Amino acid sequence: MAEEVTLEQLRAAVNMRASAYGHVFDVLKEKFGAEEAVDLLGEATRRLGTDMGAHFTAYGPADTVGLCDAFLGGIPGRDAMFAPEVIERSDERIEIQFHRCPLKDFWVADGRSQEDVERLCRAAGRIDGGLFETAGFVFKGRTWQPGQDGCCRLIVEPGTES
Repeated sequence: MAEEVTLEQLRAAVNMRASAYGHVFDVLKEKFGAEEAVDLLGEATRRLGTDMGAHFTAYGPADTVGLCDAFLGGIPGRDAMFAPEVIERSDERIEIQFHRCPLKDFWVADGRSQEDVERLCRAAGRIDGGLFETAGFVFKGRTWQPGQDGCCRLIVEPGTES
């Protein structure tokens, strides 16, 4: 029988992911500059999102309510780690505000500048575009900016029939 994964184990795994993103970002920034580092790391995370989006194609291009339920239902440690607030859940759009993000929390605790936290959030946030667009939807989300509370705001609208 498999052991249950605890919230502490989940946090440790996400912290390792955040640390890896940070190291890759630093190497890319040293070699190519900050904006190119964001672009390159962002493309890698977008591709990860594309892989994940394949699990949600049954909802595309228009079942936003089903997508919202499936997406939120699949987030490990959802409430404790991300504290999502559903702002809108309708046939026209879903909008979810994340009040916490374990990646961002790690980068802040690691002593990164607000500018680099914003850049890392922008790069890591491209995972969502890859996921929702692969599933057949239009993604219009935003990542955290200095001075804002919380973290990402996901905005997803129906896509078009192919």
